[in-house]
Amino acid sequence: MPLIESLEQHFNRTVITFFTSAVHPVIIDDQDNEMIETILQTSDRNRKMILVINSLGGSAVAAERIIRTCRSYSKNDFQVIVPRMAKSAATMICFGASRLWMTRTSELGPIDPQIVVQTMEGRKLMGVYHLLEAYQKLFSEAIRTKGNIQPFLQQLDRFDARDIREYKKYIELSEDIAVKCLKTGMMNNRSMKFIKKKIEPFLNPKQTKSHDRPIFFEEARTLGLSVGEIDTRGDIGMKLWELYLRSNHYVSSQRGAKLCESLTTSFAVPVHNEA
Repeated sequence: MPLIESLEQHFNRTVITFFTSAVHPVIIDDQDNEMIETILQTSDRNRKMILVINSLGGSAVAAERIIRTCRSYSKNDFQVIVPRMAKSAATMICFGASRLWMTRTSELGPIDPQIVVQTMEGRKLMGVYHLLEAYQKLFSEAIRTKGNIQPFLQQLDRFDARDIREYKKYIELSEDIAVKCLKTGMMNNRSMKFIKKKIEPFLNPKQTKSHDRPIFFEEARTLGLSVGEIDTRGDIGMKLWELYLRSNHYVSSQRGAKLCESLTTSFAVPVHNEA
């Protein structure tokens, strides 16, 4: 593809694209790592790589595996380009790069874990951080109350103690992966304590107010990430945007839900239509 070839010439790296649909219900999972590694096995092993990613996220553990694969095939020095958005677990993949490239409209996002919860209105995606906070607040108020605590017990009965333990693990896992990836990558000269404090807006939804809120490249730089800017009006920026439009159109259509490509190889995950 000429667009990928142009990017390879500009960055002097093997270019791999990875797009997941924002229309069809798909997330980053372990199968994506296998897809990316299969493409990397057919690529020039003597060249370092750059990953063009556009995704709303998915599994944090899958993101960690993708980082390890990209580092392994790029002599521990792979870079990432975000043409439009890399949210949640996709932001974590960016954390594993040695350098990140964004435009002025590219978006990263918070990495606090999200789970699907069954409510009276139906299935709903909710932040684990807020669920845990709600439980802890009710529990603290029940302890402090000297009179009738029955209203608090009724609300606490909605929570399962086993779920609360899992919520804490999810948050710890997300933080651990993010901090370790940065410590072994673009922030390797910083302590893990410093890194965790520096990237707090990515970790704590109280700071961003919403899991969907974008973190643009200026703030990403301020938070310690190694971010280069791609001029959207320049030649390479226009080619990157065209690549984004074509790839995103494919994963937004009825043909494919995921797309992973190199200059010579292409893999697509079809849309799963339930009968």
